[in-house]
Amino acid sequence: MGLNLESKKAIVAELSAQVANAQTVVVAEYRGIEVGDLTQLRAKARLSGVYLRVLRNTLARRAVEGTPFSVLVDQLTGPLIYSISNDPVAAAKVLNDFAKGNEKLVLKAGAYAGKSLDKAGVQALASIPGREELLAKLLGVMQAPVSGFAIALGALAKQREAAAA
Repeated sequence: MGLNLESKKAIVAELSAQVANAQTVVVAEYRGIEVGDLTQLRAKARLSGVYLRVLRNTLARRAVEGTPFSVLVDQLTGPLIYSISNDPVAAAKVLNDFAKGNEKLVLKAGAYAGKSLDKAGVQALASIPGREELLAKLLGVMQAPVSGFAIALGALAKQREAAAA
């Protein structure tokens, strides 16, 4: 069943709002993926804060028109699933991780910072640690000197107790 004009306008408006706040858009062909697998992909995307949707390419072209993601227009052919995120690597990471376990999802293209990415570019972007992972590493680096200092103080206290006894 086709969409009426109002439904199409609503979809374009929703997608335009997502694209306006996005840092990354990644598209992949989803031909032959089973419904259960697609449901799992959507759940993973939701947990990562990624907007994931199957759309008509003509509607997607209208939504990205005049944005830094308009570099993708030539790639928007075939049955595509669109992954859009505010996090620079989340959209690429969700689709890339899923594609590793499901050969029916084929990464096609992406756009980041106004630059078009091919499949290899999307995979390279996905290999970068995400924001949460980088924050966890930073916290670990910041805590290391403090915990080392606390251990040294504990050892010094034990030495003094032993010397006093």
